[in-house]
Amino acid sequence: MTTHKTWQLWRDGEMIEEEAKLLRRKAADLPVPFDAAAKKDIQTLVEAFLKRDDALGLAAPQIGISKRIIAFKIKDFDKKGVSGKDGWEVLINARITQARGEPDVMNEGCLSCPDISVEVTRPTEIKVKAVDMKGNKVNKRYTGFLARIVQHEIDHLDGRLVIDHEGTLSYPKEKKAFFDKIFK
Repeated sequence: MTTHKTWQLWRDGEMIEEEAKLLRRKAADLPVPFDAAAKKDIQTLVEAFLKRDDALGLAAPQIGISKRIIAFKIKDFDKKGVSGKDGWEVLINARITQARGEPDVMNEGCLSCPDISVEVTRPTEIKVKAVDMKGNKVNKRYTGFLARIVQHEIDHLDGRLVIDHEGTLSYPKEKKAFFDKIFK
């Protein structure tokens, strides 16, 4: 198994233009039924996600694949890694069809925007239309913290990152000069 680097807007105090371009691009749908290339992209994302012990979710653009594929934990959010086959899901070509509930504010971090967190306001209930790993159509409802995770990952598919939200940005004091330069 190969290791998949996480694409980031910055690394080691330097902006990374090539990676930022892909992260900011709207990801393409996969053809259904899946062709060999689509199956390979799905498998690549699943492998990359399952190897991580520091992520609640992962979107294909975060590993350099500009396709609408996300993988995310559905339980045991406070534990490292993914527990068993029933502990995670994959959605392909996912789109939010409905968002409702009282807006909820929470700090979010992101593997593609290291060293920061942003207060993000999101609805507490969403409905999503997608296809599963077998290419079957699915309509799912997510609530609470799980709804937040799914919205965060779908944001990646639309080229949107946590830093694009209006909330308060937090970062380590020792990196103040770098982040002040980026966000001014």
